[in-house]
Amino acid sequence: MRSVDGSGRGGAGRRDPWPRGAARARPRNDPERGAGTVLVLGIVAAALLLAVGIAALGAAQSARGTAQAAADLGAIAGATALRDGFDPCGTAGAAVARNGAEIVSCEVFGGGVVRVVATCAAVGPAGELGGALGSARATARAGPREKGVTWNPNES
Repeated sequence: MRSVDGSGRGGAGRRDPWPRGAARARPRNDPERGAGTVLVLGIVAAALLLAVGIAALGAAQSARGTAQAAADLGAIAGATALRDGFDPCGTAGAAVARNGAEIVSCEVFGGGVVRVVATCAAVGPAGELGGALGSARATARAGPREKGVTWNPNES
């Protein structure tokens, strides 16, 4: 009678742990062992870096929009204050501050024209620590048009 392992020694030999046709595992000293883990970690790191970059772009665009809106409203407020006989730059500065930006300069030109420059810090994905994004700057002018200058919507 033959043994289970096929040696004919009545079971005295060792059994083959891998039956015929079974897939054998790679040996433990395989140089590619764990390469999939490293690949997945690299892909995850690249995806996170891309997400942080997109968030930084969004923060910069938001800061630019905030600075432009504040400059526009500050210039309008300054021109209105000048027309009504109040301090145009003080009014413009207050309007810019209420809209989340800082006033850089305010100039009053003849004929009731006020020009305001505002800046707004871009707060990135790292919060206040993300100062590497810098700040957005915007300029706006408000007041009556110059004589003889017409506005054409097709020219910009």
